[in-house]
Amino acid sequence: MKRQLAASLAALLVCLVAALAVVSNSTVGVAAKGANWAQWRGPEGQGVSRETGVPVEWSATKNVLWKTPIPGRGHSSPIIWGKRVFLTTAIEGAVVPGAHAVKHVIEGGEFLHPDSVGADKLHTFKVLCLDRDTGKILWERTAFTGTPYDNRHRRSSYASPTPTTDGKLVYAYFGTEGLYAYDFAGRLAWKKDLGKLGTLGMGVGTSPVLYENLLIVQADTEAGESSFIVALDKRTGKEVWRAARKVQASWATPIIVHTAKRTELITVGNESVISYDPATGRELWHAKGVNSNAIPSPLSDGENVYVYAGFPRKITMAMRLGGSGELKDKADIIWSYDKGTAYVPSGILYQGYLYLMNDKGILTCLDAKTGAVKYEGGRVPVPSTFMASPVAFGDKILLTSEDGDTFVVKAGAKHEVLGTNSLGEPVHSSPAIADEKLFIRGDQNLYCIGNVRS
Repeated sequence: MKRQLAASLAALLVCLVAALAVVSNSTVGVAAKGANWAQWRGPEGQGVSRETGVPVEWSATKNVLWKTPIPGRGHSSPIIWGKRVFLTTAIEGAVVPGAHAVKHVIEGGEFLHPDSVGADKLHTFKVLCLDRDTGKILWERTAFTGTPYDNRHRRSSYASPTPTTDGKLVYAYFGTEGLYAYDFAGRLAWKKDLGKLGTLGMGVGTSPVLYENLLIVQADTEAGESSFIVALDKRTGKEVWRAARKVQASWATPIIVHTAKRTELITVGNESVISYDPATGRELWHAKGVNSNAIPSPLSDGENVYVYAGFPRKITMAMRLGGSGELKDKADIIWSYDKGTAYVPSGILYQGYLYLMNDKGILTCLDAKTGAVKYEGGRVPVPSTFMASPVAFGDKILLTSEDGDTFVVKAGAKHEVLGTNSLGEPVHSSPAIADEKLFIRGDQNLYCIGNVRS
């Protein structure tokens, strides 16, 4: 299985990482008007906003409030807090003689993926802060300069994890190259070395998440012998708890779910789906994993959690929250579905429906509670491939392709594409929504899109 998983990583594109949705008809965890978009896919990682004035029409010029060139390469999404926008990037330099990636050994044999690149070159990893209203770069800080410990996939980026912020510090994660905390003025508050984190030469994808005074990072590595999840004091970087995990390399971002009885930290892996107490790291329950590359992150409505993967196995499973020990019977694993999932993009849970998207943007809509199929095969108007995960607001879901086309899909049990908007620039990052504006990171520029009043 390990060899199969390693070989299957050929298609890995790193916008990776993945997502929660504590939605249905409630407003828990949904970004309200003017709210911040402080982490990967916004409040609680859902990709869902309650904004009402978000534009639904734009082009490379129409409704573009500003457009700012971003140096280097990065698939991390922008995050927004108040008047500040943060994102990360990686700038590649010249070849460094003698530099190379760490060796990868699988089942006793050395493994080198043919699409692994990067560790033989000098890199500079940066954190940038922009003014939300003008797009002006207020500051940029160099977190790391040197040759990376491991390669990345050639279509990926060393700046794939999305940063997060609590409004005081912004936290940026670069895998082996470190975890960094900056204040809003750009001063380094602390940095942390989490150790040597091999990723089979594919790069890092999981993003950090915040829980109360803790910053939590899921660090699943290679064959899984040294995988762990760790919580740090967000103010100092001091380790508070750490839990070992027998889980192979994964790229899914964990989610924090607030249930009626307790709070759970949900993680997804090839071998196991595990729920932890986020305050202590104590395991609450575990279940069989996705038996695939764990890239998309879980979704939740506060009662159930939905886990899924797209390669080599397509699987979606609905599991009941609040359990203990091993979940394995129908009382805990409510339903499963074996089609429609993507290798990279996460799905979205919105207004009681679970939307799965494959890598070509073909949508499947399921009733989240029962797993009943509402529609399958919902296509976009032009052939496309996707790395970005969808976002939703009002009665609309936005799907942004690698070509930079955003398809506006009507939410609900019937598939309908309402429109197509093109930036004319490749996009590999998931959009953010704040202050009735869309923030879309292209390969070269960050765009702020809003309704221009005449």
